Amino acid sequence: MSIRLRGGIQFDDSGLTASIRAMHLDSELIGISNENIGGFDKVGYQRREAVVSSFAEFLGVHALSVTRDDKVGRIAVSENPLDIALANKGYFQTKDKNGVKLTRDGRFQLAKDGSLVTLENAQVLSSSGTPIVFPYIPQDLKQIKVDKTGKISMLDENTGKVKVIGHLGVVDHQGIAVMEPNVKQGYNEFSNVSLQEEFLTMMPVIKNFDANRQMFMLQNSVLGKTISQLSQ
Repeated sequence: MSIRLRGGIQFDDSGLTASIRAMHLDSELIGISNENIGGFDKVGYQRREAVVSSFAEFLGVHALSVTRDDKVGRIAVSENPLDIALANKGYFQTKDKNGVKLTRDGRFQLAKDGSLVTLENAQVLSSSGTPIVFPYIPQDLKQIKVDKTGKISMLDENTGKVKVIGHLGVVDHQGIAVMEPNVKQGYNEFSNVSLQEEFLTMMPVIKNFDANRQMFMLQNSVLGKTISQLSQ
């Protein structure tokens, strides 16, 4: 195989190498689709989307990059008042020993010290970047209210008055505050993966992989026969 590009660049490649490069790329694409299928029922999972640049037949897997599909996923009712979903684009801010992270998974809980944490015990941050801490843990979690702006309030059992605890920190992928996050209390957001779309995307890639595998086997067989004849 030979290609000559404008500017005088010449590229020579063997058929075996081209087939191997193509199979490697197809394997990565299939792996991305498999990961999306595996994340279908995961809360907060965002679909991985493959982006293949020009000259992929020569660059192989190096022509592949991956982005995240930030469309809102399937939102379902939950019986837990601390399950929070975002009906608009954006991410919750959490913090653990590795630093600040962004997530769409709003399955929160209260730690023993009253801190609002994730299922992995990462602290949930407020809009000011500080951990959200309740003065005490209420006997009934339904006393905790979260409005669509992310404001968290709780009925004070001693005074009978509503006390504002803080605001959920909701930001975009660049860390800029989302002004209208449309927070929904008592809901879970499942993945934005469409199984039908994933299977339709995967089928031509599988066929392309099989075609390159057949081509590789044919070329390898011809090369083997040639070497055998030359050695006689």
